[in-house]
Amino acid sequence: MNSSLILSNILNPPVLFFFLGMLAIFLKSDLEIPQPLPKLFSLYLLLAIGFKGGYEITQSGINTEIALTLLSAILMASAVPVYSFFILKLKLDAYNAAAIAATYGSISAVTFITAQSFLKILNISSGGHMVAALALMESPAIIVGILLVRLFAPNQENKKGEFAWGEVLREAFLNGSVFLLIGSVIIGTLTGERGWEKLHPFTQDIFYGVLAFFLLDMGMVAARRIKDMRKTGSFLIAFAILMPVANAIVGIILAKLIGMSAGNSLLFAVLCASASYIAVPAAMRMTVPEANPSLYVSMALALTFPFNIIIGIPLYFNIIKAIGV
Repeated sequence: MNSSLILSNILNPPVLFFFLGMLAIFLKSDLEIPQPLPKLFSLYLLLAIGFKGGYEITQSGINTEIALTLLSAILMASAVPVYSFFILKLKLDAYNAAAIAATYGSISAVTFITAQSFLKILNISSGGHMVAALALMESPAIIVGILLVRLFAPNQENKKGEFAWGEVLREAFLNGSVFLLIGSVIIGTLTGERGWEKLHPFTQDIFYGVLAFFLLDMGMVAARRIKDMRKTGSFLIAFAILMPVANAIVGIILAKLIGMSAGNSLLFAVLCASASYIAVPAAMRMTVPEANPSLYVSMALALTFPFNIIIGIPLYFNIIKAIGV
């Protein structure tokens, strides 16, 4: 792997702020970001990338490649939880296996944004429709995870009548992050060039400053979660590192078959490789209370997220270059 790519990614200011946040916890600094702000940063990032993605879709239009990309996104979001579940079932009960599988079938918007930043450093373009792929990959994993619990968890046959599918579907499709992201894409598409000119100073000029603050907070959260990794054991630690790489490779193969550009291929690989630490954990806590949140949240946040933003993104890009995408 090209070490200069890793170095350029690590020296990306938002990634350095992630390290700074981790360092603050390890050195027991009293640095703290007031709690309402990280939520605001998260909402801003979703609005900004959604709006820009909608605008870029108006510029590029919809073609066969874009349609195939969006279908592939739904396919991966549905397939990853299934095969992950059966791997995890080798060591875990059905509840925890399904919750972790759903977590790894879904996506991390911040990992996606960091990959966009990596491409910007390399002056490599990507399509706005990849934001639509991001939006489409959030919900299917939640649905599949719940179905896996219904099918394979013990004593579920007696609970089918009690299970509120309406609540599950509401959480999957109308949770705040999905709703804001999809809504921003639609608004960006409807307003086009005129809307982009009006919101450009807000959605672009301060974007990387907000991302730096958000990753500073994420570094602090990840560092606090590292101690929870002792509960997971070597099997889950290995899964949290190796499964993203395997999923990224599958995504890269699909990208090559579709004919995606190098930039779009990287974003698609990152979507396939990332794990949700916001939307899916919230849904799993509500629908699968038997699963242990310290497992799936810690794996996604303390291992997979740092691995992807530090090593994974340049690794996937090297694989893309190696196979000639």
